[in-house]
Amino acid sequence: MHIKRIWVMFKARNFEFFRDKASFGWNFLFPFLLVAGFGILFGGREYVEYKIGVFPAPTGALTAADLEIPEGLRNTRFVQFVGFASRDEALIKLRHHKIDFVIQAGPAPHQYWISDSSHKGYLVEKIFQASLMPPQMQPAARKGQVPSAPIRYIDWLFPGILAMNMMFSALWGVGYVVVRYRKNGTLRRLKATPLTALEYLTAQMLSRLFLLMFTLAVVWFGCDLIFEFNVAGSLADIFLMFFLGSLSLAALGLVLAARGVSEEFTTGTLNFISWPMMFLSEVWFSLEGAPQWVKQMSQIFPLTQLLQGVRKITNDGATLAGVLPEIGLLVAMTIFFLAAGAYLFSWD
Repeated sequence: MHIKRIWVMFKARNFEFFRDKASFGWNFLFPFLLVAGFGILFGGREYVEYKIGVFPAPTGALTAADLEIPEGLRNTRFVQFVGFASRDEALIKLRHHKIDFVIQAGPAPHQYWISDSSHKGYLVEKIFQASLMPPQMQPAARKGQVPSAPIRYIDWLFPGILAMNMMFSALWGVGYVVVRYRKNGTLRRLKATPLTALEYLTAQMLSRLFLLMFTLAVVWFGCDLIFEFNVAGSLADIFLMFFLGSLSLAALGLVLAARGVSEEFTTGTLNFISWPMMFLSEVWFSLEGAPQWVKQMSQIFPLTQLLQGVRKITNDGATLAGVLPEIGLLVAMTIFFLAAGAYLFSWD
């Protein structure tokens, strides 16, 4: 491998990216918009699991302390009370599963409604019935409590948004671009130079890696200034995990681009790979409670290993020693993808 040839291709690809102002701007704007949207919806507020409609009451979100409903229900955490002017209006929302439970405000006995197909409504009904029972009649039990720091949904989601943006940028920025070069004849002209396939692929991967880490740093610190994310671990460890993850994803993009000649087929292939990763790698939601085979299948994706490692550091304060399994798998995947891409690569 000749370093000078790799350096020339590395610079050429970076110049191409920075001169494409639309693509350059979108790589920064897209994650900012996602984080800002979720921050407005969920940031700075207590997590809400259940929504209870109350009527007659002022329309909109209500303060529990001002409601004439059972005290036990008023003091329940992770519940949002929504006011409605009439019963019919509240029942329409309940029927459409926009709220989980409806109760009529006023003195006891209270009347309530649930949807017979709502699992959340079933649980809220149990909470409501328990709130009506006097403390001396409730069965005795011993309580255990685990101390933990509060984690906002946006703190949990933020690494997932960054990793998802990194995944799309790596796969399309490497895989799609190489196929486009092959289709318009650029690769055939490069084949006539002393440049080898391994040098070309290395330059493409290093260029994308530089751009991914640059974008990550700008988006991370820019969003942190606005939302003040809670990070329990080391920022250096987090960026190392993102570095290894981007390396693996870029190498995967090389494998997908090794033989492709059709942009349409490559787009379908990239979607076929990226969408399962986005849903099975816990970008948006946890897989706890999913079938065991689904959780096992998700472990084959580099995005899963990346997010598991980053969230262990961010939310649990883990060190690099605590994420060694994820690091080992990312390194192994990178080596395998890079070797497979170099072996399968065709200039024509």
